[in-house]
Amino acid sequence: MEKRKKIALVAHDTCKKDLIEWLEWNWKEVSQHKLICTGTTGRLVEEALNRKQDEHGEMYPLNITKLKSGPLGGDQQLGAMIAEGKVDIVIFLWDPMNPQPHDVDVKALLRITVLYNVVTATTVSTADFIISSPFFNKEYKLKVKDFSGYMNRKI
Repeated sequence: MEKRKKIALVAHDTCKKDLIEWLEWNWKEVSQHKLICTGTTGRLVEEALNRKQDEHGEMYPLNITKLKSGPLGGDQQLGAMIAEGKVDIVIFLWDPMNPQPHDVDVKALLRITVLYNVVTATTVSTADFIISSPFFNKEYKLKVKDFSGYMNRKI
């Protein structure tokens, strides 16, 4: 993992406000990294962070990649990026109390983050711990299991 992280930001509709509030509180730290967002979340993140300026009045340049909406394939796009090593951190604020039409996609996305040992937050407090970690702004050697033998095993 490079010093400049590739951070995926995803939030279900009922959690988008929480994610935007978290980003507005932590914008200086987060804006130093590459952001990847699904659907509407990407537009909201862009709107929230494009208003931010440093202490000299300079706008912080944003590096945001916007994917499709989660139910329209954004979760799968993000999962593919994780499998290809193009995501370092996932902040996915999901609503455990409301079933989603794409619940299987949500489960698959969370499964792939575990499979590839991707740093993952599903709550604001976990996201706080991640960005306050000494590893957040440093290079980090990520250990990923080799599953090549798994496909060749006899059943």
